[in-house]
Amino acid sequence: MATEQLKTLARGIATGDIVPYLGPGALAGVRDLANGEPIPADSDSLIIALNNGKPMSARLMWEFPRAAMDVELKRGRKAVHRFLDTTYGQRAWTRAPLHDWLQSCLPPYVIDINRDTQLQDSYAARPHTLVRGISRIGGTNYRFRIDHYDGETYRELEQDAVDPSLPVLFKPMGSPRPDATYIASDADYVDYITELMGGFAIPSFLKTYRQGRRYAFLGLRFLRDTDRMVMSDMIYAAATPPGWALIPEPTQKEQRFCERLGIEIIAADIPDLLTAAGAAGEGAADRAAP
Repeated sequence: MATEQLKTLARGIATGDIVPYLGPGALAGVRDLANGEPIPADSDSLIIALNNGKPMSARLMWEFPRAAMDVELKRGRKAVHRFLDTTYGQRAWTRAPLHDWLQSCLPPYVIDINRDTQLQDSYAARPHTLVRGISRIGGTNYRFRIDHYDGETYRELEQDAVDPSLPVLFKPMGSPRPDATYIASDADYVDYITELMGGFAIPSFLKTYRQGRRYAFLGLRFLRDTDRMVMSDMIYAAATPPGWALIPEPTQKEQRFCERLGIEIIAADIPDLLTAAGAAGEGAADRAAP
């Protein structure tokens, strides 16, 4: 039964009928090309990397935004951004199998809460629209930045100038490319989530496109309120039910949360999905971009 569900998910992602929503587990197995170190992606590994390879106090180890806030208060916001720039913008990493598959089918809309560039690399040969979150910034009511990629370079544009025929990569927590912008510390998240709930952190064309959509949550755990709050607002106006989450061993907390939102948990992981995708022979098919 799970295998057939995974084949259905793979087919839906490839055709654009299901929106992939990528969490830290999407980068499982990715390693530094120079020294073989795993990429810091989940909360614990990010905190340890931020703290020069050492754990922080139990209070700060609860989640990365809390640890980043502590560093920001002691060393400034730029210290956190330098860490993220160095980690994701200056180091060379192996490719994630999930991103290789996404590159083979190029879904029309992907949400990726990681801060790395692998999703952007997957679409490097295809013009696309990049939407990234911003926070604690003056001169605008919005908490997003939009860039158009023409196949070679990015240029910023207003939301009413977006080409609706192009794929959309939505990275709400930011990335280092084309220039760095991140949602990282508690203060960033408070500002961003507040505006997300108010409707100012998602472009109008995506508010329209997301209506009635279903999602596949890949590599994402629902253990922390921050991730749950961001996700809930990202998928506002989703279909009923809104989608599926691949969680091999869900906790009771995750089960209750997914049940409340109507998300079906599939006891499988990304490698199982990729195996199913290969078995189903999925590739790019007729799809409509946002």
